[in-house]
Amino acid sequence: MKSISRRSFMGHAAAGIAAMAAPALAAKETDPVYKTGDWKMASFQQLLKKDYEVKQLYDTTAVDDGNVFDHMVNSLNGLQFGFGIPAERIKLVGAFRALATVLNYDDAMWEKYRIGETQKVNDPKTGKPATRNIFAASKYGNPPRYPSTDPNSDDSAFQDASIQALQARGVQFLACHMAIYYHAHRMVKQLKLQQTADEVRQDLAAHLLPGVLVVPSMVSAIAMLQSKGQFTYLRM
Repeated sequence: MKSISRRSFMGHAAAGIAAMAAPALAAKETDPVYKTGDWKMASFQQLLKKDYEVKQLYDTTAVDDGNVFDHMVNSLNGLQFGFGIPAERIKLVGAFRALATVLNYDDAMWEKYRIGETQKVNDPKTGKPATRNIFAASKYGNPPRYPSTDPNSDDSAFQDASIQALQARGVQFLACHMAIYYHAHRMVKQLKLQQTADEVRQDLAAHLLPGVLVVPSMVSAIAMLQSKGQFTYLRM
């Protein structure tokens, strides 16, 4: 039989007491692996089945100053105005995984977990680490009111690279369940939080931006989008 030190025993005992005292979370909130009934699979299937003329997938693993959003704007404008493809026949998907997962969180999570500080993202309004998701909201309000309808104008919807504006143009953003799971563990360790990783993950999952779809794992979702949905792939 493997011997157990007093320190090891006390550690296991403390963990057991904490587990009994903590509020119970549903299995799908604590397990790293999602099963088919744990997520909105039907919504994802619509991405695979719907007939669009152009389908483009952006696989993104880093914040990179929101560079991916500028590329999405460029692609949408090029397809719609340059190639003459109707806007409703174009579908872009933003697959955010690894460190890029933070792009899917709302302002409350950016402030609470010091995401701007840890990800080296400064708020252009303050010049200090962002305490809000600076990529999310349009500067033209909600709903946005644009001064121009000219696609060449910086004051038009066609040059708005915010997540809000891109969603209005039909872009679907995805979040990785596994990335959120491991990101929560990383936050607890990095920020020396008193919360458990499961509690942080539940918090993050409850504070995704509106319209973001959580998938079991992004690498598997990417495989499905390419093989079953016929999405072209672009690594960012």
